[in-house]
Amino acid sequence: MKLVIAAIKPFKLEEVREALTGAGVGGMMVTEIKGFGSQSGHTEIYRGAEYAVNFVPKVKLEIVVADGMADQVVEVIQNTARTDKIGDGKIFVLDVDQAVRVRTGETGDDAI
Repeated sequence: MKLVIAAIKPFKLEEVREALTGAGVGGMMVTEIKGFGSQSGHTEIYRGAEYAVNFVPKVKLEIVVADGMADQVVEVIQNTARTDKIGDGKIFVLDVDQAVRVRTGETGDDAI
């Protein structure tokens, strides 16, 4: 099993969710996060005063899938979340040693 973690722009969430559902993803966890990378934040003006925004709002997706589906999930996220502008996000893929469905006790691929 693989854990796919993606940080994307918040306005792309629904489009990515629909594309992943269409690709056969059965569930995901979503968290609102703040961070910075190449963007390094930016400055804004509020009530005439300029201030620095050091962290940019993002949405983090966490999706556990069977090994054979990981590349497809990454491709779907990459193609759907892309705006061709700085700050589109990052995708990480990690190995998952074990998964357990709390309600039934199913383990491994059966749990996802």
